Amino acid sequence: QVQLVESGGGLVQPGGSLRLSCAASGFTFRFAWMYWVRQSPGKGLEWVSAISPGGGNIYYVDAVRGRFTISRDNAKNTLYLQMNSLKSEDSALYYCARDPTGAIWHRTASPTFTDFDSWGQGTQVTVSS
Repeated sequence: QVQLVESGGGLVQPGGSLRLSCAASGFTFRFAWMYWVRQSPGKGLEWVSAISPGGGNIYYVDAVRGRFTISRDNAKNTLYLQMNSLKSEDSALYYCARDPTGAIWHRTASPTFTDFDSWGQGTQVTVSS
């Protein structure tokens, strides 16, 4: 059974940092394209960052490039998102998700949950003073 469990969210002031983690189980993590996606109230889903199975290909949405860093530890079956210089507009529920095609990053900036074949329960990030 595929399971993705996010952690690390919280309340942070503008300009602060958070590190999200996603523990994966039930599948061969090192073969999977993985994403961080987010959803804010009243907004659609947005993929934030994508990473290839070996970590050699990484993509970011323009809004977070230079501030966020995605990484993975295939030995630990864990995905990470280091978020620096956080802004109020980064407030959202953040999910990690598995892309069965490896192509969502190329196809659309606004996927739906059904584009992915697995996702976690999400971790809330709130950026506010």
